[in-house]
Amino acid sequence: MKRFFDLIVSLPLLIIALPLIALSALFVYLSDLKNPLYIPERVGLNKKIFNMFKIRSMLQNADQSGVDSTSASDARITPMGRFIRKFKVDELSQLFNVVRGDMSLVGPRPNIKKETDLYTREEETLLSVRPGITDFSSIVFSDEGDILADYSDPDIAYNQLIRPGKGRLGVFYVENHNLIIDILVIFITVLSIISRKSALIALVALLRKIGAPENLLILASRNSQLQPEPPLGAQSLVTSRES
Repeated sequence: MKRFFDLIVSLPLLIIALPLIALSALFVYLSDLKNPLYIPERVGLNKKIFNMFKIRSMLQNADQSGVDSTSASDARITPMGRFIRKFKVDELSQLFNVVRGDMSLVGPRPNIKKETDLYTREEETLLSVRPGITDFSSIVFSDEGDILADYSDPDIAYNQLIRPGKGRLGVFYVENHNLIIDILVIFITVLSIISRKSALIALVALLRKIGAPENLLILASRNSQLQPEPPLGAQSLVTSRES
């Protein structure tokens, strides 16, 4: 049912979005005369590697810098890239991945192998479903770049501040998702582009309705400052990305 839903929704959306995707790619190309597409490898269902389609929002070969997390102040982001990232235009091309079956519309965001190699046993639950364009954590951490902006090592900051919450929200999604929840998450994601505050309120209401524990409700509200935590299932903070 989920795969059927993905297809009947993503195919029309892709057809509608194609002109915007093409126009965005053209503007990115004209900005520096380099390949406007970014097709990185990501880890999907059952640890299968796939190529994810994105409109390039950073300098070409930015992923070779050794830094994988992106802060809002990252000098690798191009002026055009800041615009398309703000309105999530760079994510639209992932509809191709949904049509191909690499991804779903809703599911835990796909990660790079370097990060999934560090997953705890509990976090590996995230790889038991197809990754998605959006999910609970995409809404809660839609300001990820701003969270990481003031840190000298955004990768470690990501692992201490964002990864723990993403893991908890992702596993809760995997254990409770259904078609109605997916539809509501899509609507809340669209709402978040218009009003982040309203989207968080709507998400907290949804999580409460499906029985989320209090700590997840507090996290989803984002009313308090994020504190460094160990990843889900771990006992200590991440201080190195070496396995």
